[in-house]
Amino acid sequence: MNKILVIDDEYAIRLLYEEELTCEGYEVITSAGSDCLYDTIKQQQPDLIILDIKMKADNGLDVLMKIRNEFYNLPVILCSGYPYFKQNRKAIAADYFVDKRSDLRELKSKVKMAMQSNVRLQDAAAF
Repeated sequence: MNKILVIDDEYAIRLLYEEELTCEGYEVITSAGSDCLYDTIKQQQPDLIILDIKMKADNGLDVLMKIRNEFYNLPVILCSGYPYFKQNRKAIAADYFVDKRSDLRELKSKVKMAMQSNVRLQDAAAF
């Protein structure tokens, strides 16, 4: 079963993503921020991270840079209710950018695409 780490400071969003993605067959771990990020990633070994950009305690783009520095091949989907973040240079480091909304079809589609791409990367690395 593929494992997803959701990092978002809004409890309702974490709960929504967890319920919807669990119904899609994923194991979902949630976090309100980047506290103990490296430990969580090393212990839980997620296959994908869904990351909010604008959080009270964290800047998601800075968190993305930390993830890329330590776990370069771990797919990350940025989610934000603020589409102007797409223009930020740091956002380019994400695999996908999804506008945050209650309709999760786009997010689910990007999750599926990221999981498929990650499997191909792992298969290529095995050779």
